Amino acid sequence: MIDGGASTFGLLLLAAAFAGFIDAVAGGGGLIQVPALLTALPGEAPATVFGTNKGSSIFGTANAAWRYARRIALPWEVALPAAAAAFVFSFGGAALVSLAPKEWLRPLILLLLVAVFVYTMFKRDFGTVALAPSFSGGATRPALLAGAVLGFYDGFFGPGAGSFMIFAFVRFFGLDFLRASSAAKVVNFSTNLAALSWFAPTGHVLWQLALAMAVFNIAGAMAGSRLAIRHGSGFVRGVFLAVTAVLIAKFGYDTLL
Repeated sequence: MIDGGASTFGLLLLAAAFAGFIDAVAGGGGLIQVPALLTALPGEAPATVFGTNKGSSIFGTANAAWRYARRIALPWEVALPAAAAAFVFSFGGAALVSLAPKEWLRPLILLLLVAVFVYTMFKRDFGTVALAPSFSGGATRPALLAGAVLGFYDGFFGPGAGSFMIFAFVRFFGLDFLRASSAAKVVNFSTNLAALSWFAPTGHVLWQLALAMAVFNIAGAMAGSRLAIRHGSGFVRGVFLAVTAVLIAKFGYDTLL
């Protein structure tokens, strides 16, 4: 039951559109959509809120990945192994979510986000052009490792996973921001699918609401991916920094207050 009726439902649709836009460019759509759902569904279990969020956002993520794949040379040699490992470990992380308190993670994630922001801000050429990867040999094993770590984090905790994925693909695989974002969409789709494999069979997805929000999430993803492709890595880098700054503010507030 949505608290607030039609007006709240309309705000949820707008939140879904904005979340799809942000997520398609630089990750972080959950920062918008999850709080909106928590406000609109105060009587639902947290698992239902998160499951409904995944049921909506997976469509926007899939649309963004498809649009990137049509317009740019998507780095499949990195994206596919990372996505496969992410699916398995995201499911595992979701299954273990009740076994350990998450509060101890917040200070660590806050420090990592600050390091990512500072590194990206002051290394001006970071992610502006594709570079040689910082490992030797094929991409499969490093991509599997990256997918496993990021997938487990997304399943177990989640916030900022998309931004960490983009940073990892730029820093360790030599991708520019545009191609890193495209690879991250493939991995995000995999982790969303894994999460739904956990939430849906247990009845923790409000499908009517999720599908209505999915329409607007797709519209936002279409606009975001179109702008990212048109304006390139510099645009994605700017949005990435803005999203990371918001993540730092949120984690700082949750950790210190």
